[in-house]
Amino acid sequence: MKSVKNRYAVLFGFIALYLILSFLVRAALLIWAFPQSGMTAANIFPVFAKGFIYDAGVSLFFTIAYALYLLVLPQRLNNTLFNRIFTYTGFFLALMIVMFSFFAEFTFWGEYSGRFDFIAVDYLIYTYEVISNINQSYPLPWLIGGVVAGTVLLTWLMSRNGNFRRSFRSNMPFGRRLATFLALLGLLLSHAFFISNTWAEKSKNRYAQELSKAGIYSFISAYLNNELAYDKYYLLEDENTAFTQVRQLLQQPDARYLENGKSIFRSITDTAIPVKPNVIMVTIESFSADFMARFGNKENITPVLDSIAREGVLFTNMYATGTRTVRGMEALTLAVPPTPGQSIVRRKNNENLFSAGSIFRKQGYEATFFYGGDGYFDNMNKFFGNNGYDITDRLRSRLVDDQIATRRTHIPDSAVQFENAWGVCDEDIYNAAIKSADEKYAAGKQFYDFIMTTSNHRPFTYPAGKIDIPSGSSREGAVKYTDYAIGQFLQKIRTKPWFANTVIIFVADHCASSAGKNEIEVSKYHIPCILYNVPGAAPQEISAMCSQIDLYPTLLGMLHWSYNSNFYGQNVLAPGYQPRAMVSTYQKLAYLEPGKLVILSPQQKAQCFSWNQDKNDLQPIATDNTLLQHGLATYQTAYALFKNGGMRK
Repeated sequence: MKSVKNRYAVLFGFIALYLILSFLVRAALLIWAFPQSGMTAANIFPVFAKGFIYDAGVSLFFTIAYALYLLVLPQRLNNTLFNRIFTYTGFFLALMIVMFSFFAEFTFWGEYSGRFDFIAVDYLIYTYEVISNINQSYPLPWLIGGVVAGTVLLTWLMSRNGNFRRSFRSNMPFGRRLATFLALLGLLLSHAFFISNTWAEKSKNRYAQELSKAGIYSFISAYLNNELAYDKYYLLEDENTAFTQVRQLLQQPDARYLENGKSIFRSITDTAIPVKPNVIMVTIESFSADFMARFGNKENITPVLDSIAREGVLFTNMYATGTRTVRGMEALTLAVPPTPGQSIVRRKNNENLFSAGSIFRKQGYEATFFYGGDGYFDNMNKFFGNNGYDITDRLRSRLVDDQIATRRTHIPDSAVQFENAWGVCDEDIYNAAIKSADEKYAAGKQFYDFIMTTSNHRPFTYPAGKIDIPSGSSREGAVKYTDYAIGQFLQKIRTKPWFANTVIIFVADHCASSAGKNEIEVSKYHIPCILYNVPGAAPQEISAMCSQIDLYPTLLGMLHWSYNSNFYGQNVLAPGYQPRAMVSTYQKLAYLEPGKLVILSPQQKAQCFSWNQDKNDLQPIATDNTLLQHGLATYQTAYALFKNGGMRK
């Protein structure tokens, strides 16, 4: 082609190189994902066709500034040392960024089975945890060296091919340069206006959606859409009708609404004598139900949890609301459904909200949040500290001021036997919680503790010699260590004078993975939840479908508490409870009832499915108006309450 023999030879060479490399990355990811993807041969051509268009857009975004530079560069400077240095340096740096992004895509895919999304955007903020995690999970010096070496090799090949020489020696008239630049700009603007990341999501297969995308393009899209206004992007019901509907859904025999109209604030009344034990909630990082033998696992990696599940109250059909820790924290603390975009934990104006902590504090309890890393990560300290929880965490930097209203306690080096990128090992965070409980008991104070564990997270490292699976070798090892640490925790606290009057909760924040062939892979939201040592409660299993947000309403019902509630969660054991759950991604909001599911999406879309739980199979069905109304009422009113301050105490 004649155009490659002109001043734009390097630019077109870069575009061609990017398209080739991106094709190879997409092909490799396809081969990796294909066995579990549920894709057929018919999916492959659309994946590469759409992928080519996304890749072309990325290459244009990368090169448009250089195209402008080539347009305005005077001919007398084209073959100068200045232009040679500028062009070689710019090419090398741009290519190195591309090479690094491709490497990052493989690591991200291995963790999340998808292209870059909000998680990748968030990780730019928390560089300590992310860089440390990568360094502890992968041979980073070799990988960086490989990226640099690959960039050098490709730059040399491009030079040997003559692209740089043809560009420097060209004598291209301004008119042709202008026409070339305008053509590139036109293609770029057309791509920007007519192609969005949602185009890839028209496929029914989630893997096909993700493989069609381009990593860098998805990253920019996620950055620009970090929060989504429900009332702008989602299907809406009349607001008065929505609140009437949700009040009907939340009505239970022991509940009486305290406010009219756009409110769910109500009193919960129990006529039995209340029991007021201490409560310790252990929120287990990335813990899927299917890790446990009770749910079919054959590897014997959770003997402790399986044992206490038989001794306590086990929820066998509970679902997490999302796929990230902050989403689980939102559900377990505020008992509200997920709203699109970021978790409330990460948002502005999230202080002084009605929460489980506020209920316990009103009864005279001290509430504390325990985290093995630095709670600055994911805005956790600011959220918990400004919602009445004291903080115990691993202070890593005194340069960051979380501006919290409560007391913050640092876990000292002397109390740490093992630590990785995410924080101290589970045994250490349990020891910190035990120490705090001893002090509060000695002072005559009741306590409600929220413990967030970290060991069941990549790089899957933990103290040596504890279990029979080497540290850092596998997820199964991290799960088994997590279970071991729970056993050690229970062994220690059973000797404490406060144990007899303490309920221990074990619940996951989310599952270990969320990827699957469906838009919403419901089975990847199934989590275990165990209430252990509940006064007067015989061992039992609760089989009703429910959500993380139902945990505290159910526990408080078992304890016979009367209290005011602003929760969307319900007592699963109450007469007339209607099974349902809410599951979500950042953009997709799903409302689940036994055998059926409705997914609400941006652009005012809603689609209903039948759901075979045994086969985890979703099939499109005609719109179920009742199911749709339930979903709309739940999500629309939750968004409205947070936006308008209706979730505050």
